[in-house]
Amino acid sequence: MGVATSGPNEVLVISGCCRSPPTIKVNGGKAVYCACVHQVRRVNLNIMTINVETHKIYTKLGVAVSVSGVAQVKIPSNNKDMLNTAITQFLGKSQRDIMGIAKETLEGHQRAMLGALTVEEIFQDRHKFSQAVFDVASTDFVNLGITIVSYVLTDIRDELGYLHALGKPRTAQVQRDAAVGEAECDRDAGIKRAKAEQIRTKADLENKASIAQAERDFLLKKATYDQEVNSKKAVSELAYPLQVAKAKQAIKEETMQVAVIERQRAIDVQEQEISRKQKQLEAEIKKPAEAERFKLETLADANKKRTILEANAQAESIKLQGEAEAFAIEAKARAEAEQMARKADAWKEYQDAAMVDMVLDSLPRVVAEVAAPVCETKRIVMVSGEGGEVGIHKMTREILDVVTDLPDTVEKMTGVDVSKALVASRA
Repeated sequence: MGVATSGPNEVLVISGCCRSPPTIKVNGGKAVYCACVHQVRRVNLNIMTINVETHKIYTKLGVAVSVSGVAQVKIPSNNKDMLNTAITQFLGKSQRDIMGIAKETLEGHQRAMLGALTVEEIFQDRHKFSQAVFDVASTDFVNLGITIVSYVLTDIRDELGYLHALGKPRTAQVQRDAAVGEAECDRDAGIKRAKAEQIRTKADLENKASIAQAERDFLLKKATYDQEVNSKKAVSELAYPLQVAKAKQAIKEETMQVAVIERQRAIDVQEQEISRKQKQLEAEIKKPAEAERFKLETLADANKKRTILEANAQAESIKLQGEAEAFAIEAKARAEAEQMARKADAWKEYQDAAMVDMVLDSLPRVVAEVAAPVCETKRIVMVSGEGGEVGIHKMTREILDVVTDLPDTVEKMTGVDVSKALVASRA
């Protein structure tokens, strides 16, 4: 047993035992079926786009044309009768097969409509042709269980230039109207330009006349004014030299008096400046120099005493530090000598056991030093021959082999067999 679900764009058809008529589910419907006795099939409800091409079909008046159109068709899910018809017609067929049947049907109706109309009717009213094909083909498509969503005529063409010839009269008419309109515009523009030039010339002449009249009035008034000025000037010119001489004499006397006063004032200023500079020298140089000398002598004496005290203190510090370091070195030497004596006594008493104890005590550090390069390694590539093991076990075993070889190395260096010493210590 199983449950079949139809998608939003397909029809689910279940047929077989006890399924007469077949069970039909659309838009996400579900149905229970048994795979042994039932058959589950699906019909696609997606919209299908069909390019309808018709080549060299003779129209009503015998002109061969080629036409291209585009149609959108689909199996309706909201019309139960058409859905049942589509299931009867196309169940088990692929979407390509359904599109092929629909395309052949549309091409037949498109050829039929081409033969019933003239080229002029098709060319001038494409919507009428598209509607005619849509209306005629819709009936046959209903019988197939398919609905035509839309049909559009996209192109009409011929190989003999008939369509191009149809457009020539209209093109010539438009070109003629354009030429006439352009000539009329040029004429009107020329008339307007001439009128504007006339108005401009008239205004220019009137402006020049006004300027000439204004210049004439100006010259007449200027001549009158110049006559009055010259007469007044001639009268004043006789008294002017005398008045100028008197003014110059008075100015010269005043200038000499001012020079005498200025010279006396300069002498007073210089005397005051000499006195001021003498006082300034005493205040700024002599007294500060004496104060600076006293300051330097005092500082030199203080620095001398401070240097002597610092030298004495440093010498005493070095002496005490030397004595402390000597005492520490002596104490450390005594402790190390005592420790070495005790170690020597222990070595004499235990001999091999002491050697074993020292080896065992250093063994963890040896293992740590052997494994240290591995700990610092960021990446390890393991390579093994035939039959060799690979992995962390091999690396661990190699480290242990190094540690295992340590007793042999100790025996070669010291003559002490660590393994036998351990067995003896246990016994």
